[in-house]
Amino acid sequence: MDTSLANTSPETFDEIRPYRDEEVRDVVDRLTKDAELSHSILRFKFPRLAKTGLAKPLSWLVQRTLNQRLAKINSVHDLQVYVESYMAQMIANTTQGFTVEGLEQLFKNESYLFISNHRDIAMDPAFVNYALHVNGRDTVRIAIGDNLLKKNYVSDLMRLNKSFIVQRSAKGVRQMMAAFNLLSRYIHHSIKEEKQSIWIAQKEGRAKDGIDRTDPAIIKMFYMAEKKLGKPFCESIADLKIVPVALSYEYDPLDIDKSRELVQKQQEGHYAKGEFEDIYSIAHGIAGFKGRVHVAFGTPLTGEFADADAVATAVDEQIRKLYKLYPSNYLALDALNEVGDFTLPTFDAKTKAAFNARLATCPEAYKQQWLSIYANPVKNFLGRL
Repeated sequence: MDTSLANTSPETFDEIRPYRDEEVRDVVDRLTKDAELSHSILRFKFPRLAKTGLAKPLSWLVQRTLNQRLAKINSVHDLQVYVESYMAQMIANTTQGFTVEGLEQLFKNESYLFISNHRDIAMDPAFVNYALHVNGRDTVRIAIGDNLLKKNYVSDLMRLNKSFIVQRSAKGVRQMMAAFNLLSRYIHHSIKEEKQSIWIAQKEGRAKDGIDRTDPAIIKMFYMAEKKLGKPFCESIADLKIVPVALSYEYDPLDIDKSRELVQKQQEGHYAKGEFEDIYSIAHGIAGFKGRVHVAFGTPLTGEFADADAVATAVDEQIRKLYKLYPSNYLALDALNEVGDFTLPTFDAKTKAAFNARLATCPEAYKQQWLSIYANPVKNFLGRL
């Protein structure tokens, strides 16, 4: 039985794949003429002016500026080099340091399937990409849910930046299975045939409670395409060269928003997300203060994994060890009076004051949840979760 996907036509993936170099210029031209995009930029940069009679002429100026700044963008690489300067500026303005470890364990010219914990919609893959880029590595293709692509310009921007679409909105079992099978085939095709690495979150949605767990359903999706071809599970997983990645943020720009959502779910049983809430989260995640940020790359999974649960457990174990704990994590555990027999590191008065000042910005009704978000990574490291 043929256990290869090598003969798959690239056109098979047209509805979900990133844009190719030859498509970039047309997409960029379309974006520079998109009135909705220009108005969104205006609202983000100058919210007050966007509500006045000056909105229309100012949006035109935004379009003109975009056209000038993107005039030399003719390939995906051009775009990522252009974005690099903004990433560097964002890191300088919103963090107190960005560190990377583990890349020396990975071959430069190898393609991997990076599975990371998920805390921020846009910044998680952005920080992984930046870490790879500044260390002379090729950037990854990014898995992104179609729930985030409600606007055409958002879809265009994401696909220009090497994102491919996870069709979460598929209706009915048959349509969902077809979508996941296509996704599985694309991941194998990207890594094995096109030699392009992939970034994907360890589960659908962010770990808003600070508890990082891999959903075995993600692993099952990886195997889906080759299962139909009769390829053994352990061989299919080994071929993907899965590398766990841990992203650690000293402070989460959306910590209060996440606390509010979790408390509402606890009290009312559900949380109704606003129409453009994800777009707000992306913008606030980019612009908000993060403290120190650390990206730790693990080692490719090896061994005879019997099933998806075993793979998920192996990913979780690496992420647990790789996760960098900051004073905010330890001080939150202390504030909850849950230190127990663990010896808490000592911190100076300035560090404690910064933590307490941050905590003071959180409404009283959400403080317990806020503290849990920061304390949970310590509990996870200690094996208490």
